[in-house]
Amino acid sequence: MTQVEVLDARRDASGGYRVDVSRGERVGRVSSEWFSRPADERYLSLSELARAVGGRSERSRSRVVESALIQVEASRDNPERLSLSLPGAKSPVAPTHWSFGQLASLVGAPAAYLRQLPAALAGINLQYGLSQHRAEQVKTLETDDGRVELRAVTGPDYGRIYDHELVEAVQRIAGDGTGDTRWKVPGVLDWSTGVYNPRVDITKDTTTLYASDRDVFLFLVDDLNPIEAGRLPDGSPDIFFRGFYCWNSEVGAKTLGIASFYLRAVCQNRNLWGVEDFEEITIRHSKYAASRFAHEAAPALLNFANSSPMPFVNGVKAARGKIVARNDEDRSEFLRRRGFSKAETGKVIDAVLAEEGRPPESIFDFVQGITAVARDKPHQDARLDMEAKAKKLLDRAA
Repeated sequence: MTQVEVLDARRDASGGYRVDVSRGERVGRVSSEWFSRPADERYLSLSELARAVGGRSERSRSRVVESALIQVEASRDNPERLSLSLPGAKSPVAPTHWSFGQLASLVGAPAAYLRQLPAALAGINLQYGLSQHRAEQVKTLETDDGRVELRAVTGPDYGRIYDHELVEAVQRIAGDGTGDTRWKVPGVLDWSTGVYNPRVDITKDTTTLYASDRDVFLFLVDDLNPIEAGRLPDGSPDIFFRGFYCWNSEVGAKTLGIASFYLRAVCQNRNLWGVEDFEEITIRHSKYAASRFAHEAAPALLNFANSSPMPFVNGVKAARGKIVARNDEDRSEFLRRRGFSKAETGKVIDAVLAEEGRPPESIFDFVQGITAVARDKPHQDARLDMEAKAKKLLDRAA
């Protein structure tokens, strides 16, 4: 197994690491998850998370049924609730909010409108839609948790990757995710000092391990093993950590995906700061999704976890050392030839002046300026376009 080489990184007197989060990108995906998750969707360890999603899968069954044979019934005991009688099922199943929306979508009915109708009337509309459903077959996911719930209704070729499969793949490299391996729930940045402290108690407020009835999301970092990639203008080391997050939905709410990157810090709101070398792969739940997960996603995660940071470090050093502009005319020409407008060119140069105290000269200078300007773009497409141009510059330098 390849060991990660940890370079000369100075620990701050407080036990953390002084970092420069003005460089690189800010990524808000983890923060969005952190803000939106209620307490019962937050887990304090990978073992706890694995038990929850694994137990759910053990109580579940998936099968393909004829859509025309599904019977929609309004409950006599609760006129606001619908139930479904599926071919071969011993008792009716209760659709969840999510699966009801999927079922409505499959038959071309507006779910929001159906939810406003009395159950009996909504049932009539759904029954008619099922009888006219041209695809003829659907794949169901039913879970028995005291009562049988219909958690998902998809097309017959839906390639389900169970949430527990992703969690187990992460456990193989991260153990419990609490510091028993190099991969763990992240620490926190102290904005008043600029010091990132990797050692923070894992609580419901700080955890980055999440699961709901329709998805799972995990974010871990290798923040006890800092990586130095060059020096800052004041001569102090430019400190990075490795990180990754991954996500999945076994009920069709989203793709499976893994994102890996280098970052400088994670703040209390779980924003990622100073991100570099961001890479992402996604797998749609198509017919061969399970095979692709086994042969592509899981190995990619393992490779990143065990790889050396030297290609990244050498790439950064190469970008720092590659001088491409020595005067104002060179700087403007360099950026304009790469598709930046006159206004953007001025902002990039000004951003480097503000951060470095000098105009950009190297590839790395320009990349830092471009990502700084990209952070202020109000529209995501424009921001992503600028970040892609920055990444292309780094790739060419390496």
